[in-house]
Amino acid sequence: MANPTTDLTQRSPRSPRVRLGGFVVLPRVLDKCRALLAGKNGEYNFNCPMDQRFFEFVGVDAEKFKAQVAAGKADGEMLDWVTANSSSKPNADEIASWSANQEQRAPADPDSRDYFNGIHKQIAPHREDIATWFDLLDMDDYVSYGGKA
Repeated sequence: MANPTTDLTQRSPRSPRVRLGGFVVLPRVLDKCRALLAGKNGEYNFNCPMDQRFFEFVGVDAEKFKAQVAAGKADGEMLDWVTANSSSKPNADEIASWSANQEQRAPADPDSRDYFNGIHKQIAPHREDIATWFDLLDMDDYVSYGGKA
């Protein structure tokens, strides 16, 4: 039986802002991976472009990561695995800088901006504080499970 925290048909994954070992998005990636393995990922996709940015930064293969999650490793064990298997071996300052940059990322090109604005208009058209991808994801998660924008 799946852990209730892996059922993303009933609740959202952790916010992309939540950190593990200083890394933003890592807890969310873990939630989505566990949900996928449990067949409970709903509309959430493991190894989406945001996840790929994490895997690229740390230099870890997503499929190898998934295999470790499938082996039942807990969050702390997965952080240790990422650290041990990272080809880029980022230090604490690099992790902090990368994480801060990810928190502030906004759509950079017209197609991304159109996609972002389309979701924004659909879920929270009157909110003027939705400026970054993390803002949009948090609002989308909130609205998807009954919250009012």
